[in-house]
Amino acid sequence: MIKNNYRHIFILSAITTAVMITVGCSAPNHTISSGEVRGLSSYSRSEPAPYGMVLIDRGSIKAGPQEADSIWNMRADSRGISVDAFWMDETEVTNGEYKQFVYWVRDSIIRERLADPAYGGNEDYVIEEDRDGNPIPRRLNWSKPIPWKTADEDEARAIESLYRTNPITGQRELDNEQLNYRYEIYNQTEAVKRKNRLNPKLREYNTDKPVPTETPIISKDTAWIDDNGEIIRQTISRGLSGDYDFVNTYIVNVYPDTTVWVNDFDNAYNEPYVRLYFSHPGYNDYPVVGVSWEQANAYAAWRTALLRRSLGKDGIYIEPFRLPTEAEWEYAARAGITANKYPWDGDLPMTEDDGCYYANFKPQEGNYAQDGNVITSKAGSYSPNDFGLYDMAGNVSEWTSTAYTESVSKLTSDLNPEYRYDAAPEDPYRMKRKIVRGGSWKDPAHNIRGDVRMWEYQNEQRSYIGFRCVRTNIGFSKGQKKNKKK
Repeated sequence: MIKNNYRHIFILSAITTAVMITVGCSAPNHTISSGEVRGLSSYSRSEPAPYGMVLIDRGSIKAGPQEADSIWNMRADSRGISVDAFWMDETEVTNGEYKQFVYWVRDSIIRERLADPAYGGNEDYVIEEDRDGNPIPRRLNWSKPIPWKTADEDEARAIESLYRTNPITGQRELDNEQLNYRYEIYNQTEAVKRKNRLNPKLREYNTDKPVPTETPIISKDTAWIDDNGEIIRQTISRGLSGDYDFVNTYIVNVYPDTTVWVNDFDNAYNEPYVRLYFSHPGYNDYPVVGVSWEQANAYAAWRTALLRRSLGKDGIYIEPFRLPTEAEWEYAARAGITANKYPWDGDLPMTEDDGCYYANFKPQEGNYAQDGNVITSKAGSYSPNDFGLYDMAGNVSEWTSTAYTESVSKLTSDLNPEYRYDAAPEDPYRMKRKIVRGGSWKDPAHNIRGDVRMWEYQNEQRSYIGFRCVRTNIGFSKGQKKNKKK
């Protein structure tokens, strides 16, 4: 069983990649003078801009459509919301950026197998002791290079175990089904709820009621690899025993579904996109597609681990990368301006004088090329909105973290609104819908509006859905202020 797990999952490892992000630190001043309460003073440093991200300052907007549209069966459903400051990727995650994730998973599995006695058996590929010889949690040794060209017989067997020979072309290629990423997420939202406190006296503050005696029942997601190499996902319910009950484990195959180009379009010759769109370096700067909501979350978790490990002890202060909430996405797309239906001023998707398009979409029925593109365009090809964000309309639709129900707007707060539902494997499929925003290269102008809500199933992969990440802002940094109408 252990050897089989080596073939399919890996242990999160130390990262050597340098990332130019630091966090502010504070040193409390405990000086007491004159017997007066003066409060603790501290020094804090605002965090620098994370690479490739834009700071979206806190603000408010009337989210949702303000006018009914019978043609599109859309009702007026706007309401005021406020969101706190956050960092957001300037562009959608590209093929090149997502490939870094895929290759990291590949190299992690190979290093595990090079250390596995069933393959290479070289313990230099893992670290289990510190410099003083004290035991530490096992991790991969990223300073030990993979012997791609100088492998001996055992090492070659470990490396080759992750590859296959294509039965049609005879080419040597990655066995994508083995590229599984395991990660854990702590659900702090559930952990801090009063009903889930370990001390029963702290669950109910009303002194007219008795102290609760029943043990809270929690739900916990877990995953493992079975003897056949299959990913088994399960949601278990049990009595609360400790904080670890709120740690959820996921195993996700990370390779994009390149067949979406055929499966999304009947009777169309899109085979070249299947072969080239993700693999050819000419598409590296184009948005990644064919990734599910689950894969997008796995990427965000990996990106967080990559940064935190590069920062060492300071990494604990880094807020995690994540998918934006629907509210964050809409506020950012409309540049915080309620009057904007699109990321730009006005109701037209092009300039009136010369007909220059503001976004990549389908201008007319059957005419994808009128805006200069047939499918996706290179990320950042069009002008950014007032917040400095590219492609918040068109190009590819984008996953949000928010679960979809018909009444989602009525279920959420007006402060940092978010509706979260972690669907169990046995839940009805309709419970696994997640909100996507922004429209895509295949959509008409109406569907790329910033106030239009759409959805897709969390395990679906589409040729027109990608994503970008956000990260909650630490401290009190402010973005560029612009005079704007609400």
